[in-house]
Amino acid sequence: MGTNKEQNRISAILPTLDAAATLPQALSALCAPALLHEIIVADGGSRDDTLALARAAGARIVAAPRGRGTQLAAGAAAATGEWLLFVHADCRLAAGWERAVLAFIAMPGAAGRAGYCDLVLDDGAPAARRLERIVAWRCRFWALPYGDQGLLIARRLYDAVGGFRPLPLMEDVDLVRRLGRRRLVPLGVPILASARRYRSGGYLRRPLLNLFCLSLYFAGVSPARIARLYEAGFRRGALARSRG
Repeated sequence: MGTNKEQNRISAILPTLDAAATLPQALSALCAPALLHEIIVADGGSRDDTLALARAAGARIVAAPRGRGTQLAAGAAAATGEWLLFVHADCRLAAGWERAVLAFIAMPGAAGRAGYCDLVLDDGAPAARRLERIVAWRCRFWALPYGDQGLLIARRLYDAVGGFRPLPLMEDVDLVRRLGRRRLVPLGVPILASARRYRSGGYLRRPLLNLFCLSLYFAGVSPARIARLYEAGFRRGALARSRG
């Protein structure tokens, strides 16, 4: 019979695509060899130094077709741990995350639930604090943590609900909806996410576009169609800013 430590092996999985600017910080935050069984970088075809940085950090690289859902699914399929910890490459778990993870795993019934982190943006702007409050509200009332909040889930539960689907967008919403409110638990630890996409896309425009896409998803529009609208929305925004 395996020991408790063996039964609680954790595989960290990070999807990447040209993530050299942020991956070292994400991997450095995950440096917990006594806790993590392995770190898997599921790469969608990076052309920068992403793969070299991942190898230097001792991560195992899994190649996958481009797309966060596809890459996350590939990383999970390659993982050998009994627990899966999904973290985006532009996000860094805060100090003390190891204690939070161990406390979660030790909870009765933990294998039947999934844990997520509290989103904190690496931007001192008041708009960032407002967005963090909106995210906290969304998680509390809608039970919809997004992928940039990380996800800790037992392999058995992940497989039971069907795991990440190879969707071009909304792969995180799709999974947490299948998990359901009663199986989602805050870990009580922050995760520091890059605010670059909000600074470039706008602290008002980007959340509104996200909300629009979420509404379309709930209305039954296909993720492929939503992805096209999402990209078109940002292209129009970039064009408007260039003309401003």
